[in-house]
Amino acid sequence: MFIDEIKVFARAGHGGKGCVAFHRETFVPKGGPSGGNGGRGGNVILQADHDLNNLIAQYYQPRLIAEDGEFGMGSGCDGRAGKDLIVKIPCGTVVWRLPAPGGALAAADDEEAPSKAAKLQSATRQRPILRAATGAQAMEYDLAALPEDASPAPVGDKGQQVADLTQHGQQLVLCKGGRGGLGNRNFATAARQTPRFAQPGEAGEEGEFYFELRVIADVGLVGWPNAGKSTLLTAISRARPKVAAYPFTTLTPQVGIVEYAKDYHRLTVCDVPGLVEGAHRNVGLGHAFLRHIQRCKVLVLLLDMAGADGRAPWDDYRQLLKELELHDPALLDKPRYVVANKMDEPAAAANLKTFKRKVRKVAVQPIAAGFDEGIDEFKELIRNAVAKVERAGA
Repeated sequence: MFIDEIKVFARAGHGGKGCVAFHRETFVPKGGPSGGNGGRGGNVILQADHDLNNLIAQYYQPRLIAEDGEFGMGSGCDGRAGKDLIVKIPCGTVVWRLPAPGGALAAADDEEAPSKAAKLQSATRQRPILRAATGAQAMEYDLAALPEDASPAPVGDKGQQVADLTQHGQQLVLCKGGRGGLGNRNFATAARQTPRFAQPGEAGEEGEFYFELRVIADVGLVGWPNAGKSTLLTAISRARPKVAAYPFTTLTPQVGIVEYAKDYHRLTVCDVPGLVEGAHRNVGLGHAFLRHIQRCKVLVLLLDMAGADGRAPWDDYRQLLKELELHDPALLDKPRYVVANKMDEPAAAANLKTFKRKVRKVAVQPIAAGFDEGIDEFKELIRNAVAKVERAGA
């Protein structure tokens, strides 16, 4: 199973409470306060790993919860810090923070928080002191006073982009653990020698996140269903995607490694599911295909020059450019090359002449992937194209 997008919940560890304790020892009648501090909560850390190729691990474990810090103890012993939770994800994963479902109520809490927090005593002026309370506190919301547009964010809204992990070993602290509370030994003064209170630990950060995988490859194969993309990938690499004579044989992106025997040079080529009209509106496999070519350095538009499915190759070419532009206009700025496949068919030669007449100033590389015709020329074409891009970016 291939998972390239997943929604997860992450929560860092809660800081441990500070301890209220007093030193007891023979011949020491007034040992004084000895409550230790609470331990720090564990962080939730994302780490990019090039050995992974999808988000299947997060599919089976969508709740990422780090360890809490331990409470402080007597005799001045501090609690142990919580263990960090390191989550490995594939390189090319984009992390988005989803908007909170109760946005309006959360905003109301933030506005009223300063006035309520002023009633709580604090030694550091930042964190409240833990005391025994005789009653419970509650907050009342006036729903009529909330703005009319205070509705939850739509499900399709990705929210705010947090990070884009593309390098192996790159790490991101997704949620930071809470600080541990101070024990009562920290509040002893000349005027207050027996403090009977301590600080509670701070809560760790939490939230819902959306992970989106965008395959990292040098070359992206773009074309209509049954254009021969999987056959071409099989011919140039050792990848073995499913090949059959019906549309949407490829349901998940397939990445192959193209090796050059002369100098052991390597390129990565991505075969993505076929494109149909309206893909920018999520028709067919839609965005499941389009987002995987955004990182490719070079795009290869593979055309069925034989017109086996009753479509004209020049119409397919124009429709491909239209869908790419409607999805992301920046895709048209990438170097792209047109490859005419199925040149072994009888109608392919005539269609190629018509294509060059209707679409001018566009170079076409003819191949027959099923019979390995023109494969060596195609491999040199993409190698030179990628090298040209790398030199321009250097």
